Amino acid sequence: MVPLDEDAVAEIYREHAPALRRFVARTSIDHARVDDVVQETVLRVWRQAPEVASMRAYLFQTARNIMIDMHRAAGRRVTEVAEEHDDAHARRDPLETNPAVEIDRALDQMLVEDALARLQEAHRDVVLRLYYRRLTVAEAARELGVPEGTVKSRAFYAVRSLRAVLDEMGVTR
Repeated sequence: MVPLDEDAVAEIYREHAPALRRFVARTSIDHARVDDVVQETVLRVWRQAPEVASMRAYLFQTARNIMIDMHRAAGRRVTEVAEEHDDAHARRDPLETNPAVEIDRALDQMLVEDALARLQEAHRDVVLRLYYRRLTVAEAARELGVPEGTVKSRAFYAVRSLRAVLDEMGVTR
């Protein structure tokens, strides 16, 4: 096993821990364990760092896997005890209780937020108005104080840039 490079681990932690903490905290994981997941994620990623193309995407994916593993382990213990008196649990919608779905949603949200932050401000403004607030081109143009053609052009280039940023982050389509 490779000896721990404390400086490298500290650098990964300094640069990425705040974003990882936000991501982990958005899921249903026990909030007392957020720091445990972040620390385990940083250590696992440090071990693989030379082979990683996109550090941030790999960190989020690793954190996701750790949280799912923790949820499964906790679920096994709880299920064994509660199985005999929890008929209501069996009738629930599987998407409501599936930690992977919730974790994936949080991961997607964090990755999109990171990608949007890398866009030029004018492009980000158009994307937020057209795709998040669902304004029409005319409404977005009025709010931004630019012609409709400019909104369409910015939207085209913004989506193109967003695809490039997500590709750079290692996000698959």
